[in-house]
Amino acid sequence: MSIDVLNEVGYDIDEMELVGCAKYVMREMRVHPGADLSLRLVDEPTMEVLHVQWMELPGPTDVMSFPMDELRPGREGEPPEEGILGDIVLCPSVAERQAAEAGHAPIEEILLLTTHGLLHLLGYDHATPEEEKEMFELQRQLLLTFLAERGRHR
Repeated sequence: MSIDVLNEVGYDIDEMELVGCAKYVMREMRVHPGADLSLRLVDEPTMEVLHVQWMELPGPTDVMSFPMDELRPGREGEPPEEGILGDIVLCPSVAERQAAEAGHAPIEEILLLTTHGLLHLLGYDHATPEEEKEMFELQRQLLLTFLAERGRHR
């Protein structure tokens, strides 16, 4: 797995933890081990431009996903597809505000958003109540198991 982190805002983050979370989710979702992923951390003006350009929504958002080869989660007993997973763009300043509102650490919010973005790259969505329930439950399960694993190795 090739995961690049492009920290365009110089945000103080443990990039190894960010990459570790992405690798964990990719393994759990049976993504091909050769798949490429880019994680880009940007400021609010940059995120706002992307949000308006791609979603036609005003203001900055917390995370956006840009799939490349439209890979899907691997299935038990079948080899996963090779290819480029895509890009996840994160806005740390928006994530920090959301973390404060939710009462948890900014890194936990960024890991949540990374997991959320990866699920979008793998074709999950939350446009309907059923999709939202499935995606958010999977997101919660993946993040909790990653955090539990991380805690055991510290």
